[in-house]
Amino acid sequence: MTKARIAHLAGPTATIQNTPPLVTSNKARAKYGLPLLPNPDGSAMKYDALRAQRLAAPVKIYVEQFSAHPLEADVAELYGPPDGYMGPDGVFKTAKSGDDDKPVYEIELKPEDGLYPLPYMARQANGTAWEEECVAPGAPQGRQGFFPDGSRSFEEIDRLSIGTEGVASQLSSIAEIDFYRGAPPGGFTKGKPAHLRADKGEGDIAPERRGHNFFGYKPYHLATAPPRPMLAKVTNDMQALVDSPDYDGVIWTQGSPQVEESAYWFNLLIDTAKPICGNAAQRPQGQISNDGPKNIVDSASYIQSKIWADDQGRDRCGVVVIQEQQIFAAREVAKVDARPGGYVATGGHGGIIGQISHTGRLALTYLPVFKHTFRSELRLSQLPASVSAVKRGAAGLEQVNVAVKDAAGKLLASAIPVVSIIKDGSYSTLEFGDDPALEADLIASIEHKLSLGMLTGIVIEGLVPYGSLPSTARHKLMLKAAFSGLPVAKVGRNAPEGFADPHDFQIAATNLTATKARLLLMACLLKFGSLPAAKDPDKPTSTELDAIRKAVARYQDVFSTH
Repeated sequence: MTKARIAHLAGPTATIQNTPPLVTSNKARAKYGLPLLPNPDGSAMKYDALRAQRLAAPVKIYVEQFSAHPLEADVAELYGPPDGYMGPDGVFKTAKSGDDDKPVYEIELKPEDGLYPLPYMARQANGTAWEEECVAPGAPQGRQGFFPDGSRSFEEIDRLSIGTEGVASQLSSIAEIDFYRGAPPGGFTKGKPAHLRADKGEGDIAPERRGHNFFGYKPYHLATAPPRPMLAKVTNDMQALVDSPDYDGVIWTQGSPQVEESAYWFNLLIDTAKPICGNAAQRPQGQISNDGPKNIVDSASYIQSKIWADDQGRDRCGVVVIQEQQIFAAREVAKVDARPGGYVATGGHGGIIGQISHTGRLALTYLPVFKHTFRSELRLSQLPASVSAVKRGAAGLEQVNVAVKDAAGKLLASAIPVVSIIKDGSYSTLEFGDDPALEADLIASIEHKLSLGMLTGIVIEGLVPYGSLPSTARHKLMLKAAFSGLPVAKVGRNAPEGFADPHDFQIAATNLTATKARLLLMACLLKFGSLPAAKDPDKPTSTELDAIRKAVARYQDVFSTH
C-alpha cells in the first residue's frame, strides 16, 4: 500500500482542533499545598485527568504484569515471563524472593517516544491553580485551548488513539501529512520563529491577533469569528494546495456548525480533480467520547483509498464532509444537533454518498449529479477578472466595476459578496393594506446594499411550497430589489425536500437550504455581477424587464445544476 500525501488546512472555530481546559491536577495541588479539586459532595476527586505531554528526559518505570485487563491472569499460561519482580521495599529484582513480590515489566520511556498522558502540574504565576483557560472568570486575557495548526492534534490522534486492531499510528501508517494555517482557531500572540514552526509556512510568524489572524470561540467572552475577507484567503490557500504536485488530497477542519458552508463553497470554487474532505467534531479532543479523531482518520483513509476516483483518476464525488463514518456530499450536508451523529443530508433526495464501516471498509452508494470542483461553472479559474456591481449614486443607480481576481488569478478579499438571508413567516406585514413603504427593515437592507458599491444579493426563506414570502408587501419589495440590480434567490422553509418554484425575477434555489443558497448566490455574483438595474425600479420598462429576466435566467441555469 502506498501512503497518501495529504495537506491539512486549519479552519476557524474548530472544536476538532480544541481541547478541554488544562486544569491543575490534584497531584500538583497536593505537592504545592493547594485546595484539592472536589467532587460535588465535597470529597476529593478520585482521579486526575491525564493530559498529553512530553518527557524532558528518559525515565524507567515498572508496570505490574496482567494489569492491562482484568482477565489477562485468567490465561496466565499463555504469557511469557515478566522482566522481574518488585518487592514491598520498591526494589526491582530479576528473581522472585517472596510471596509479596509483584511480577513487573521494566520499561524505559524516552522523550523521542512521543507524547505521554500525565497529570498536569502547571500553576498560575501567582502560585494558584489553573481552573479554566483564563486566570479568572471573564479575565481579558487567557490561555488558548485551540491549536495554532493541525500538527499537535494529528500527533495526539496518531500517538494515543487505538484502532480496531489494537494498534496506534492510525494516521502515519497510511499517510504523510503536512500542516497549513488557513484561518486557524489558535494563534501565536507573541509570534513564532521560523525554526520552531510545526506547519509548512515560510519565515517567522509575526505576533498574531485574535479576530484578525486566528479565530476561536473560547474563552466564550473572547470569542471571534472570521469576517468576509477571510473567505478569499482560505479559498486561495485551498486552491494552492490542490494545485501542488506534492499532495493527493486535502483535509479541511472547521467548527461543526460551519464546516458545511466552507465545504460547499470549495465545491463551487476550487478547480481540482483531487479529493477534499471536511471534518469537524462535536466534542473537543481529549474530552469523553470525542468524535474528531475518528473523523480525521476516516478522511485520511478516504483519500488514500482512491474510492473517489473515476477511470481517469479524477474526483467523482466533489468535496465531501466525513462525520461519524458517513460520507456526505458538500451540497447536502447540514448540522442539526450538537452531538456525535448530529449531521443529516438535506434536500430529501440523497446526500449521504457512502460509509466507512466499523472495520474501516469504505463504500460509495451514490454519486452527486450536481456540478462540482473541476466541473463547476463557478470554479476559480473560470471567474472573470472583474464584474459590474450596482450602486446608488447622485444620478440614481449606476454600475461600478468590481475586481474579482488579481493578476495572479487569486480571489480578492474585496470581491467577496454581501448576501443576507431574510426568513419570513406569517403575519409579517406591519399593517392592513400591504403597503411596502411600511416594511422599513427590508427597505433599509436594500438601501444599505445599494450604498456599498459591492456585489450584493438577498436570499429569502419563505413558505413550503416553495420559497414565496407570505406577505404581499414584502414580496413587492423583493421584486423592487431585483429591479434595482440585486439578485434575489428563494428557498423553502428550513430544509425543504421539494424544489423552489421558478419566477421570472427571482432565482429558484432548488432544494438548497437558505445557508447553501447564500453561498451559491455569492459565487454567482462573482461570475455574473449584479443584475441590470432599471432606471426607476418602481416603474421598470418592458425593455428593462426583459434584460432583468434574461440575467436572472443565467443565474437560474447555474442554480439548477450546482
